[in-house]
Amino acid sequence: MDGLVEFKTGDGVRVVVEGVEDEDGARLVSRGDGPARAARTFEESLEGVRAAAAAALRVFRDGTLRPDAVELEFGVKLSAEAGAVIAKGTAEGHLVVKLSWAPEPGPARPEGPDAAARS
Repeated sequence: MDGLVEFKTGDGVRVVVEGVEDEDGARLVSRGDGPARAARTFEESLEGVRAAAAAALRVFRDGTLRPDAVELEFGVKLSAEAGAVIAKGTAEGHLVVKLSWAPEPGPARPEGPDAAARS
């Protein structure tokens, strides 16, 4: 299990998360018994992920596809030094994109008991 990392929110609330190992296998070590303290606030750490999500939404909303809905899923790991890191789910970065379109409304169908007789 990786070490614990403590973040503070902009409001000063303490958020403790399980930290990540870097690629060299180095691990964070805290002084004392508590978790390692992050260099950035929780919000600052997530800013890069927010910017990545905004950029991805621009790519999928613009252009010829024009989906009615775009759903993005990022795997995010938190690190004391790096903040939020988009985690890899395989050998590549982890990003799942779902695009959806609502069906075109068809012609209105008459309702009621006489509708079948009129068709």
